[in-house]
Amino acid sequence: MTTAKTILVATDLSAPARHAVERAFHVAANTDSELNILHAMELGSLDALRELLGGDLSEVKAVLNSDARKRLEQLTGDASIHRGVAARTCVAEGNPLATIAAGAQELDAHLLVLGARGESFLRHVLLGSTAARLLRKSASRPVLVVKQAPHEAYRSVLVAVDFSPVSLQAIRLAKHWAPDADLILLHAFELPYEGKLIFAGVDEHLIRQYISKERDARCKRLHELAATAGLAPPEYSVRIIHGDPAQQIIAAEQEFDADLIVVGKHGSHIAEELLLGSVTKHVLAESQCDVLVICDTRFWRCRVATASAQP
Repeated sequence: MTTAKTILVATDLSAPARHAVERAFHVAANTDSELNILHAMELGSLDALRELLGGDLSEVKAVLNSDARKRLEQLTGDASIHRGVAARTCVAEGNPLATIAAGAQELDAHLLVLGARGESFLRHVLLGSTAARLLRKSASRPVLVVKQAPHEAYRSVLVAVDFSPVSLQAIRLAKHWAPDADLILLHAFELPYEGKLIFAGVDEHLIRQYISKERDARCKRLHELAATAGLAPPEYSVRIIHGDPAQQIIAAEQEFDADLIVVGKHGSHIAEELLLGSVTKHVLAESQCDVLVICDTRFWRCRVATASAQP
């Protein structure tokens, strides 16, 4: 039996960001997790209005803080979304990126939930926003990017598997955070220098044989990975596809009507500070459903996996 997990959802209190809070309530209720809701207020920009508003801005800041707390209380008190979960709320002043990261660290959160859109710091998730920078820099916890208004628990979860160390973690966390969903384990592959083989004179029949052999080997390996993650065949299905992984994940999202994609973020190389990785970035940009980004297991200790592996 696992211990309770902690979820932190960040919101700018905009209507689009409400989706993230609603989804966090769903996930918390379905996994018996503790839920914390954080609103970060970057009030430093008020200093530019000091002359207009007067020398003392403390009253203005107090009013804004009070309004934020009131709106959070209204949000958590809404019986249509809280699903019986008593969430803890916090209004903090400071840079959103630093404030959210610090909040997650202080809570030792097992899951960080962000909205894909918002009116302020969560706007344009893929274009240098707080959410995108948290995804790029996060090396300690999964990040759930919410794109759709939640109407029910996750039903169909597509787990992108590339057999890197993060893949095992992705399967385990997909099962944990979406316990009642159908899990589709997807592996898409291309052969090294595949586009050059025909040009180099390699017979197409041999190429097709090699692809078929690789598909069978990878299918077997995927079932073995699922077993290592603690899954039995009725709990999941597999799909092995020959083709570009980024494109095939998006195609599979539509085919299986997935409402969540689980994908890995790899490495701690300096390049990872600039890029999420081409596949992850493409999925975040092109998918319609929510995306759970898992960090490479070589660089963080995941207690969910340890706990779920226990009998």
